[in-house]
Amino acid sequence: MIKIAHESPKSIFDTVQKYTDYDYALVHLFEEDEGYLEQFKVAVNKGREVILDNSIFELEEAFDADRFAYWINELKPTWYVVPDALEDAKKTMNQMADWNMHYADSVHGKKIGVAQGKTYKQITACYEYLDKIADVDMIAISFDYSYYSKSVPHPNKYVSWMLGRIKLLGDLMKDGIINQDKPHHLLGCSLPQEFSFYAQYPWIYSLDTSNPVVHGIKGIQYGSDGLWSKESQKLFELINYEVQDTNLILNNIHKFKWLANGKGKV
Repeated sequence: MIKIAHESPKSIFDTVQKYTDYDYALVHLFEEDEGYLEQFKVAVNKGREVILDNSIFELEEAFDADRFAYWINELKPTWYVVPDALEDAKKTMNQMADWNMHYADSVHGKKIGVAQGKTYKQITACYEYLDKIADVDMIAISFDYSYYSKSVPHPNKYVSWMLGRIKLLGDLMKDGIINQDKPHHLLGCSLPQEFSFYAQYPWIYSLDTSNPVVHGIKGIQYGSDGLWSKESQKLFELINYEVQDTNLILNNIHKFKWLANGKGKV
């Protein structure tokens, strides 16, 4: 089964943690909030698996490499996402080469590389570089590449993103690009029912999304078939939100796990 993490406000971190398989941290919040950092230090000390993200989705540019290396060694996560560049395969590969040259041997944890690009050719070139040359420990694929809208056009962009990633992974398999001996991570979520498709891929190791939490906070309940629209608010903007009632959030989390275990249909 795919390991699942749901980012959440600090006020319900411990509650949500009971229903997830590992924890997913955003590095830029370490510099803003000591309490946020402490929650993940406790998780590491308890033996929880932790992924430390470089916060590119939140910041729209990768976190400073020197500071990122500092926080990796401060937290000592299981995995960390090497600084990348949104939809820029060449820059992502260059940043990975720089990381391997200057930082990789001096930080704690295993490397995750994100396959970036604007076209299938660019994404595959980046993927193969990460796999065969950079020799990362895990490869990540994001939920919202602009390529998906060209690959699977649809009037509902969230459906396009959902079907686009499904098609991308299928094409990478068909073309013999996927290294099935290496774990893969799915970054983020467009629509939760997407994950019902991936039970057939044992090489997908993990996913992270705040989707069931954010929608629960907004009073939106998952249906039996998931969702067909998405709240645009990012979880880090709610990190200090004081949640009063977790019932809807937990219902969404349970439904998400049900879908991710292959019970739903795309």
